[in-house]
Amino acid sequence: MRFDRRCAAAGLLTLTLLGTAAPAQAQAVTLCGGYRAGSGFRDSSGADAPIDLRSTAALSAAYEWPNGSSRPLQLLLSHQRTRLDIGASGNAGAPSSMPLRLSYLHLGGLNFFEGGTGGPYVAGGIGVTLMNPGLPGTSSRVRGSLNVGLGYQWPLGPSLALRTELRGYATLIRSDGAFFCSGGCVVQIKGDTLTQLEGLVGLSMAF
Repeated sequence: MRFDRRCAAAGLLTLTLLGTAAPAQAQAVTLCGGYRAGSGFRDSSGADAPIDLRSTAALSAAYEWPNGSSRPLQLLLSHQRTRLDIGASGNAGAPSSMPLRLSYLHLGGLNFFEGGTGGPYVAGGIGVTLMNPGLPGTSSRVRGSLNVGLGYQWPLGPSLALRTELRGYATLIRSDGAFFCSGGCVVQIKGDTLTQLEGLVGLSMAF
């Protein structure tokens, strides 16, 4: 209780000094664009070589609602279109790369160091990753995942803020071969953990 009161007091002081921050108890929608890199897949045909996951742009949308003056909860949806460079892990005649759509759905939150809704913060969440490959003979997979991040938010007006963030994702794969196979297996992929790192920038709109 005392900690909550100190956070609320710090938030009120920050609002007074900035004069432009959104109300501490406002809900918000945040839209971000970023660039994501990472991998964790390997060839299961015997070579055990890494299979590259191409670095591409990603889009994220988050809904945030109050949970104390400086710790809003967050429901995050993030999506990326990328490709796996399957190379020799594919069967004869198979393409050298496979389209792959990655979507994260996580429940978590933010914690602003300085109270209120501006300044540096840490983020985190837990949920699922949907992996949707784009080759015949493959099928989608859903796995548990989590994220952690570090960011900074600049209030731009009574209900608008600029946000920059660095966020990492980890997805538990736990497959020793033929991970995406369904029926005829056109790829030979295994992995323990898919890890990705993303830099992003966006706008947060309070209401």
